[in-house]
Amino acid sequence: MDTLLLLDPVAFSIGPLTVHWYGLILGAAALVGLLLVIQEGKRYAIPQEVFMDMVLLGVPSAIIGARIYYVAFKWDDYKDNFWDVFKIWNGGIAIYGALIGAIICAVIFFRRKGYNFWRMADICAPGLIVGQMIGRWGNFVNQEAYGGPVEESFLRNNLHLPDFIVNQMNVNGVFHHPAFLYESLWSLVGLGILLVLRRQKFLRAGELFMSYFIWYSIGRFFIEALRTDSLGFQAPAWVASVVNGMWSPMTAMGFEQGYLDPAYGNVRISQLLAIAIIIVAVLFIVVRRVTGRADVRYSDPIVSTKVPSEPSDDMPQTGAPGTGAGKDSKEDKTTSTLAREEQRQAEDKKE
Repeated sequence: MDTLLLLDPVAFSIGPLTVHWYGLILGAAALVGLLLVIQEGKRYAIPQEVFMDMVLLGVPSAIIGARIYYVAFKWDDYKDNFWDVFKIWNGGIAIYGALIGAIICAVIFFRRKGYNFWRMADICAPGLIVGQMIGRWGNFVNQEAYGGPVEESFLRNNLHLPDFIVNQMNVNGVFHHPAFLYESLWSLVGLGILLVLRRQKFLRAGELFMSYFIWYSIGRFFIEALRTDSLGFQAPAWVASVVNGMWSPMTAMGFEQGYLDPAYGNVRISQLLAIAIIIVAVLFIVVRRVTGRADVRYSDPIVSTKVPSEPSDDMPQTGAPGTGAGKDSKEDKTTSTLAREEQRQAEDKKE
């Protein structure tokens, strides 16, 4: 076996200040995601400050949500040591909790800015998944969020992983599934799908955001069962049987589930939540299509109700109240609206 070289979780120190790779990687993940969102926002003339402010508020909200989610399902470990709840540097956050916190913040923030949440969430979806793709490498450096034990030969010969990953998956002399890598690669494929999907004419408002949740949750359902640090839930035996049955294709491919402490339950919470999210997301898309509520396309303009639009120099000015110019302008808008609706109906027939 090659000489074991583990990565130092500390990137550098300046006096008493210690900077960890985990923090740098998460910062890079947030920055790359933000740049991707800003670039797409330019197509809709959305000021980049809107997204920058969203990140400044969303990141703390995500951290708080992630911690509350984790502590809620492990309350027995904290109820007698309440101050440990705030010691987030000791670990203990959950990504679904982070998403819940960030979404709540986004709903409030975008509403105050006058933007439709679903339109803005669609723009942010690729940024979210690229952030998760990069952020998982923080778990790699910290040797956390890994899967169950495997043979070294599985990592080298079956997965053909480079030495630096194989060595880092050696935790206290035992090699483990690189669950971080599985999820990072799954997110990379998902990013490509979202980037292609958002340029399709059939895509309606909110559907790219739902597609992100569907793709991520499918991967999370199968990858979560490999991990040994999952939050558990004591569910009826039939629920555990259904979940295990759905995961059985992984067993056929030679994978085994990681250890789940019976003291915490018989089903992984993230797997149950992944199933629920997939169902809700699919229903969201179908119901809105069937009821006709999905009438706004992803490609349609995005306008804030709080920012008055200014007429450009090359657009005709409307006349003062009481003159014919104002009336003509209204008629032109009506004609334009009808033309857009006829074009949309024609496109729908082509689809």
